[in-house]
Amino acid sequence: MKLFKLFPKSNLFKELTIKEIILKIPIGYSEIIYEYRKYGVTRTDFNGGKSLKIFAKELSGKDFISFNYYMTNQDDLLKPCEMPSQKVIDFLKNFELK
Repeated sequence: MKLFKLFPKSNLFKELTIKEIILKIPIGYSEIIYEYRKYGVTRTDFNGGKSLKIFAKELSGKDFISFNYYMTNQDDLLKPCEMPSQKVIDFLKNFELK
């Protein structure tokens, strides 16, 4: 299990692109804080790092975040799994790695 802090909520975090934030999540298992709750998050990369899957599960509850991210020659695509895009974007802009 990887345990480290990306950085506290700051203007620096807010200035990163969605892609930069996603790539800060370590490959494998990590723990994060989102909305004052602890989540276990797993990042799995595919296709030489050109596509990845993120699954975060609240450790003391039922909430989860799940999405795929694809980096193509033409565009980058965020594909939430069974949830609104805004939930995923809020998660990415507000979580903290611990």
